[in-house]
Amino acid sequence: MKNIRNFCIIAHIDHGKSTLADRLLQTTGTISDREMQNQALDDMDLERERGITIKSHAIQMNYHHEGEEYILNLIDTPGHVDFSYEVSRSIAACEGALLIVDAAQGIEAQTISNLYLALEHDLEIIPILNKMDLPGAMPEEVTDQIVDLIGCDPEDVIPASGKTGLGVDKILDAVVNKIPAPKGDPEAPLQAMIFDSVFNSFRGIIAYFRVRNGSIKKGDRVKFFNTGKEYLADEIGVLKMDLSPTKEVKTGDVGYIISGIKQAAEVKVGDTITTVNNPCEEAIKGFEDVKPMVFSGIYPVDTEDYEELRYSMEKLQLNDSSLVFEPESSAALGFGFRCGFLGMLHMEIIQERLEREFNMTVITTVPNVSYRAYLKKNPEEAIIVNNPSELPDPAAMEFIEEPYIRAQVITKSDYVGQIMTLCIEKRGELTNQVYLTQDRVEITFEMPMGEIVFDFYDRLKSVSRGYASFDYHPIGYKKSDLIKMDLLLNGEQVDALSALVHRSNAFDLGKKICVKLKELIPRQQFEIPVQAAIGAKVIARETIKALRKDVTAKCYGGDITRKRKLLEKQKAGKKRMRQVGKVEIPQEAFLAVLKLND
Repeated sequence: MKNIRNFCIIAHIDHGKSTLADRLLQTTGTISDREMQNQALDDMDLERERGITIKSHAIQMNYHHEGEEYILNLIDTPGHVDFSYEVSRSIAACEGALLIVDAAQGIEAQTISNLYLALEHDLEIIPILNKMDLPGAMPEEVTDQIVDLIGCDPEDVIPASGKTGLGVDKILDAVVNKIPAPKGDPEAPLQAMIFDSVFNSFRGIIAYFRVRNGSIKKGDRVKFFNTGKEYLADEIGVLKMDLSPTKEVKTGDVGYIISGIKQAAEVKVGDTITTVNNPCEEAIKGFEDVKPMVFSGIYPVDTEDYEELRYSMEKLQLNDSSLVFEPESSAALGFGFRCGFLGMLHMEIIQERLEREFNMTVITTVPNVSYRAYLKKNPEEAIIVNNPSELPDPAAMEFIEEPYIRAQVITKSDYVGQIMTLCIEKRGELTNQVYLTQDRVEITFEMPMGEIVFDFYDRLKSVSRGYASFDYHPIGYKKSDLIKMDLLLNGEQVDALSALVHRSNAFDLGKKICVKLKELIPRQQFEIPVQAAIGAKVIARETIKALRKDVTAKCYGGDITRKRKLLEKQKAGKKRMRQVGKVEIPQEAFLAVLKLND
């Protein structure tokens, strides 16, 4: 056990984690040059196309150091704020972390939040200055930033480059020398924590775990604490580039178990595995349940595919346990699911994965957050409102609260003005502003969660030319003047397009949405009014003109009344059609709200 090291790689998005992980795999000979490809651990097509890590990946490496053989378990984690749950789970399975900072960009918001996460779990931090080969690298400045942040010596910061392989040996030596060996009692009853799981259509569910105490052997009868169910360990092993079966996984090690589980609900990430014959006393304190930030409805395009969609979502939830969903129905779209995501990118990725991995074409509704409504007759008890259509009658309501966040933006000082303007426009209140260096500023403000759901992140990137990095944590609920805005098409309310908005923004937003929908909804044989309304009061209207056929083409010459007669006849037909006509809404229209400023 003294020769095992468990560590993960944490950094802001695009600071070179996966590239450095590739070099570590090559240097330790875990992967041959023939099998080598960029982002070797990222096995999803989506990850390669976008160049981001979505899932954290565990892999075991063997390393010779001063005549001894070491086992290094590495977990490569995502850098985007939307996948921070993956990072928290990886951190719970490790004793050390490589903190990677890009030498050209310096410390970003996500670097700090991931670092705090690691420090909470008492991990040993090894700071690494990556991308030293870039012409724009600023090693001295960025080293000072790292020293200020974690209070280490400048000599402790390892200069490296994932591209050229500079400093990889030093990193491996530091992992062996600085990261403590796992603690645990090999003689105690088995106690192992599940930190990830995947679904394999031939083998069932494969759970990845980290053994805290005791050991697990092939053929053992094991029990999962959370569900209380018992299984046979058909195959256990360690995670190399492929699954590598072994007879036993010992204390401190990271491995996988296949026990023929077919039901997604039976495996919960954070659960504890123990043996039936000699069970441990208590479950391991895992990580807290995930708190979704953005809610959106996902509906099958064809209502008959509802069960198929449920099956696909359960499979996907195994692989991504931060996805939360429950059934709901909508008057406009039929049966579907109300899903909770960690952010907008997370929502986009889930939708894309449903299409690619399960061939499910889905419709997503406008994302929103959950609110709390208090009624006059019972002002003590809050009603949770996840969907604008669930909002109680305004006359019976005392007040409504919305979730607030504390947001940190780190940016160059040139863009402070534009970023403040954007935050104030989104009803944010500035609470703090700190100059980290001469031209890097950290701005902290409190703002409603609902305002960042739509297009905040995209606009932040554009006003700061991509230089601002953003991170946030929820700070509770505050009272707010919110009203429900409905959208009517041809006089009929479309519940999937309703939104809860602040009273001061309602008129402006209503007008913008109507204009946008006018562009996106195709013209019909009859005229369609698009209206935004608050209660019974219409606050904005646009009209989609009817397609007209030239019925007077066959009338040439003669009296004007002949033409007028034909036009009147057509007009009556259009009127009748409008009463029975149904408007087909394209998928883009449901997400129109997100692109109002384009």
